[in-house]
Amino acid sequence: MKLHLSSPAGRNAFTGYGDGYVAVNGVNYRKNLLVLPDLLVEDWPVSRFEDLAETHFAALLEWTPAIVLLGTGRNQRFPCPRLHRVLLEARVGLEVMDTPAACRTFNILAAEDRKVAAALLLD
Repeated sequence: MKLHLSSPAGRNAFTGYGDGYVAVNGVNYRKNLLVLPDLLVEDWPVSRFEDLAETHFAALLEWTPAIVLLGTGRNQRFPCPRLHRVLLEARVGLEVMDTPAACRTFNILAAEDRKVAAALLLD
């Protein structure tokens, strides 16, 4: 699916997604990634949902997001609460959803100038 959204120059926005990929600013990515309005980290170091660890969530704090969107692939899956406790303790919100929903939500929050990070798993 293609998404159409006007975004300020130099800001990341999801422009599409499909089976096994997401597009950011018109470029397709087929590996797990972390997207912030002004930064894109390719190859987010999580191979699959089952490999999520506390360290992955703790590392997200480096970018001081106010909210983290965890896209868990085609299906919404919830990680064990102890894994993301560090976000709660830092008062960072966590929303868990399937990856397409995370892409759409990111665009809305980023357009509102929110400090959002999308951590995406691509099945």
